Amino acid sequence: MSPGPIIQAVTAADIPEVVRFVLQARAELFHTLSATGMPADLADFEAIYLHGDGRFLIARDEGQIVAVIGYLPYDGRFPQLNYHGRKTVEVVRLFVLPAFRRFGLAGELYRALETQAKAQRVAVMYLHTHPFLPGAIDFWLRQGFEVVDVDADPVWRTTHMQRTL
Repeated sequence: MSPGPIIQAVTAADIPEVVRFVLQARAELFHTLSATGMPADLADFEAIYLHGDGRFLIARDEGQIVAVIGYLPYDGRFPQLNYHGRKTVEVVRLFVLPAFRRFGLAGELYRALETQAKAQRVAVMYLHTHPFLPGAIDFWLRQGFEVVDVDADPVWRTTHMQRTL
């Protein structure tokens, strides 16, 4: 019997497998997004997450990736949010395979990522999510995040959340 998923930092050798995992998970969650488009952070994965100020963690079970999470420097693209003067990162790409959900793995991944953020002297962890993702808002509230804004858009209702470290 497996001891359960092992959380580790991504290495350069992991990148192709990680990118495939994230693109597949993203396509399953967000059917309206083009599965052929390569998000900028994934296209430049090594520079952002291995050599830059971003961080990316994976959980493996019996050698296979079963969950991922990362953060990258917040780019200020939402004008209603003011993080000027505070080191802020954006939590991105939390995906857990369905068979590994409801066992606390997402929370473990987030806590491991937060530990890395604290070591980098991050002041604020920001993220956004959507009400149509089952349990997402409640999950982030349980991790200590607070809702700071909700977009009026009737389809996405992007929910902006933050946690001060």
